[in-house]
Amino acid sequence: MAAVGAAALAVGTAVALTDPNPPAKPSDVAQPEVKVEHAPVDRARTPAGSFAPIVQKVAPSVVEIFVTSKPGAQQFNSDETDLFDRFFGQQRRRNGPGNEDSFAPRQHGLGSGVIVSADGYILTNRHVVKDASEIRVALSDGREFTAKLVGADEKTDVAVVKIKAEGLPALTFADSNELAVGDIVLAVGNPFGIAQSVTQGIVSGKDRVTGNASDEDFIQTDAAINPGNSGGALVDVEGRLVGINTAILSRTGGNQGIGFAIPSNLCQWVMTSLVKNGHVERGYLGVTIQSLTPTLAQEFGLDKITGALVSDVSSGGPAEKAGVKSGDVIKMYNGQTVRDSSQFKLQVAETAPGTKVTMQVVRERETKDIEVTVNNQPGQQLAKGNRPESSTGKGHEALAGVAVVDLDAATRRQLKAPDSMRGAVITELPQNSAAYEAGLRQGDVIVEINHKSVKGAQEAVDLTSNPTSNQTLVKVWTRNGNRYLMVEEDNVE
Repeated sequence: MAAVGAAALAVGTAVALTDPNPPAKPSDVAQPEVKVEHAPVDRARTPAGSFAPIVQKVAPSVVEIFVTSKPGAQQFNSDETDLFDRFFGQQRRRNGPGNEDSFAPRQHGLGSGVIVSADGYILTNRHVVKDASEIRVALSDGREFTAKLVGADEKTDVAVVKIKAEGLPALTFADSNELAVGDIVLAVGNPFGIAQSVTQGIVSGKDRVTGNASDEDFIQTDAAINPGNSGGALVDVEGRLVGINTAILSRTGGNQGIGFAIPSNLCQWVMTSLVKNGHVERGYLGVTIQSLTPTLAQEFGLDKITGALVSDVSSGGPAEKAGVKSGDVIKMYNGQTVRDSSQFKLQVAETAPGTKVTMQVVRERETKDIEVTVNNQPGQQLAKGNRPESSTGKGHEALAGVAVVDLDAATRRQLKAPDSMRGAVITELPQNSAAYEAGLRQGDVIVEINHKSVKGAQEAVDLTSNPTSNQTLVKVWTRNGNRYLMVEEDNVE
């Protein structure tokens, strides 16, 4: 039953198992031709009588997404103690590690999506298409298509799917930075599967975060959003896309007047990276930051409570090499004012790795400029190479797309892993991969490959080189304990 590793790893900031012979090179993939208008809405021309003309313009671009998930796949949870609920689908089945039902029927879910290019690219939420074995898209004119998952990003909850069609009614993007609190917005989607519906409200707030580690910068709205709206459009009074509806704050699971949408600018950046690379390339500086309080601002000699305070600098990272120090307050980044730590995190993430930027920092009450070269965020750089071949002349990709890093002290603390444990931490894997289907997840620690111990990322590289089988036995550690998983992929000619 033992099998040799399947596909080669390469070492960098992270190491990865990836398909080195994808259907098309990133440079060969045509980017979606989207239309963007940067001007703000004409607030003097807000519709007084009816939004019907806007709805007629927008409705054909909003689609229904039907998802069939694999048996036992983890779906939307309806825990009433969770105030911040994702609202995908109508079947609320609690499945997870140790609670899989191999005889469970396939799960079905319903969400929404937005056509953003005439040639078939559609934006939706990652949690809508998560664990999907089949994705179908229904257009407002009655046509239905089977969609392909282009990519999904967990940190922003953005996903891109594509259908084979031309001449589709694509929505124009608005510049979400120009959106103002009080602007009228419409939410368009498919709540509860009762067909397309439209609700109206205002922008209640901007730059909202939920306090977790994801890349969040939500638009808050009181436009009614309900299960099934997830992945649908939030548009302005000119019918332009300002956001993708993604979540609600609710004690009941239904709309209570606080909904959240991912800003269109953030969606566009994620979409471009997913289409080009299959994953999101994020910039990395190697700093731990925090927002300022009035007391901290006074202590550091600042007249405004804006900026990001550096509390720690990672050894050997880009920031340390550039001379950034703990106690610096970053006020400007690449010519843009830094509002707080959340905004700064996104500013860095959206910077292409390899870019040189200038940061203005306040150090000991003096202002100075520091030039730094942004690096790849750890865990994001994938390996590249030639397809390995077995004695049969066929390549095997059982662990294609799995990226790993060493289990260092910081990661050990974060995962609450035992001090004695050694292994390689999974930082990335595609949702449509054999590894994901077998049950591997980000944050799992690989401790064995094919019955051989893994002490770190380099050993994972060595144990997955020169594969002779399309099966790989992987032992992983999670907080729930150790378990074995067999990852199996069909031979690839």
